[in-house]
Amino acid sequence: MEVKDKAQAWLSSPAVDEQSKLQIRQWLDSNNENELTEAFYKDLEFGTGGLRGIMGVGSNRMNKYTVGLATQGLANYLKKCFPDQQVKVAIAHDSRNNSRFFAETTADVFSANGIQVYLFESLRPTPELSFAIRHLGCQSGVVLTASHNPKEYNGYKAYWNDGAQLVPPHDKNVITEVGKLKDISEVNFNKNQQLISLIGKEVDEAYISKVVGLSVSPEAIKAQSDLKIVFTPIHGTGITLVPQVLQRMGFQNVHVVQEQAEPNGNFPTVEYPNPEEAEALSLALKKAKELDADILMGTDPDADRVGIAIKNNAGEWQLLNGNQTGALLIYYMLEAWKEKGKLNGRQYIVKTIVTTDLIDTMAEEYGVDCYNTLTGFKYIAGVIRELEGKKEFIAGGEESYGYLISDFVRDKDAVASCAMIAEMAAWAKNSGKGLYELLQEMYKRFGYYQESLVSVTKPGKSGAEEIQKMMSELRENPPQEVGGSPLAKIMDYEQGICWKPNEGEEERLDFPRSNVLQFLTEDGSKISARPSGTEPKIKFYVSVNTKAKAGEDAQDVKSRLDNKVRQIVEDMKLK
Repeated sequence: MEVKDKAQAWLSSPAVDEQSKLQIRQWLDSNNENELTEAFYKDLEFGTGGLRGIMGVGSNRMNKYTVGLATQGLANYLKKCFPDQQVKVAIAHDSRNNSRFFAETTADVFSANGIQVYLFESLRPTPELSFAIRHLGCQSGVVLTASHNPKEYNGYKAYWNDGAQLVPPHDKNVITEVGKLKDISEVNFNKNQQLISLIGKEVDEAYISKVVGLSVSPEAIKAQSDLKIVFTPIHGTGITLVPQVLQRMGFQNVHVVQEQAEPNGNFPTVEYPNPEEAEALSLALKKAKELDADILMGTDPDADRVGIAIKNNAGEWQLLNGNQTGALLIYYMLEAWKEKGKLNGRQYIVKTIVTTDLIDTMAEEYGVDCYNTLTGFKYIAGVIRELEGKKEFIAGGEESYGYLISDFVRDKDAVASCAMIAEMAAWAKNSGKGLYELLQEMYKRFGYYQESLVSVTKPGKSGAEEIQKMMSELRENPPQEVGGSPLAKIMDYEQGICWKPNEGEEERLDFPRSNVLQFLTEDGSKISARPSGTEPKIKFYVSVNTKAKAGEDAQDVKSRLDNKVRQIVEDMKLK
């Protein structure tokens, strides 16, 4: 009855268009309870990262009205926070279906509330939106994207004046303001065209100049300017800037996968537009093999994540996971900064608690601080904000294929990452090594680490309840032994405590509260459980590590670690 009451409220609202009402009437007339429930059983929540959901009619869907409510709430909060200023916001969008419409709807509502809007003239990468906020002196920003989700999805990410996604107290305060809006009629959609300015090339140039200025080894690029690079934007925004940036860096042999070059919200050549999936890079791999390329790179639809592939010693192409790419990129940055005499004890790196601890080990070796945060780049950006002017940020990242080089962007940045990954490949080649050799060199120096991600998808209302039940059971009945090794420590970030099994004493965790559990074993393995904040999934992160034994080659070590991961997955019934 609650679902039908909410559907009837939409039908009686003068603010809702006739086409939407027609869809609702069809569901009601045919007694389609499943569709009605999924569309109206709750309001699409403005969470700590904004909105994300399937596009369509209803309070639990991405549409003009849910986007309008989110924007009205954010506008109300901005006007409270900056009462004596002309509030300014920047807006960008990706290649997804309806992204431009949602971006223009967002601009309409902001301008109707007296806020100056800088709207990108066409699709742009998410990191450029983050850059534009500070470049243009904005108090906030919004990007319309659902990142690497399937084509049915879209999303709305909100940013604060430092170019980072909303963090406490602003995230909760905006949620409160959005929650105060009880009816669509409270949204002001009557745009003020005079307050909407289109932006484009000027901001592009400023951002590109910053990215090109990141180069640490220009001499390596000059020597390897013909490095053979294959790049795919997977029908997304990467096409707008990545090829330009690589050319400006000095790379003259860049090959774009033409079948995926055109922005297209239907993502016709892939099942999921996600560079974490091998299938999404299959066309790029085919081209890389044909050209005998040096490196392959692919970005997701909003160009904040990048996946890469390299050739192993047998000449076979190998996709790297997010931990491998992140660790390799930071290894290069640390080594290159050391070569140039740029390390003086003031530098630091930031990563998330579920990202490989190999990065911590390397940072310590180079005398560089490594900070760990909760999952989400807004927390990495928070450390950068806190240390601004005190220490020098080198790079940061998370296992989900997102990395950041320097601090002029405050979100993961696949454009700058592509630039530095290409430079890393040139630097390695200039030393007579491929990236696979560089990867093995890193492992031999600091230890072999292997990570695996097990994602369990539980869609809909019942799925959300199942995920909560799984977390409750892990809290109430934690394992005593995992992978043949007793547990050394359990860390519960929701309760803010950690403890050793069979010992009563607890320690406080100096982290914001989050629904995450971590289990650390005596042999150094780590298992993390975390419900996704953006998808109907619960994710289990498994990390194991070892040193090579005498006479063991890389494949032997990998096989040993594979077996260890499998044993942990079986022990914890991660399915």
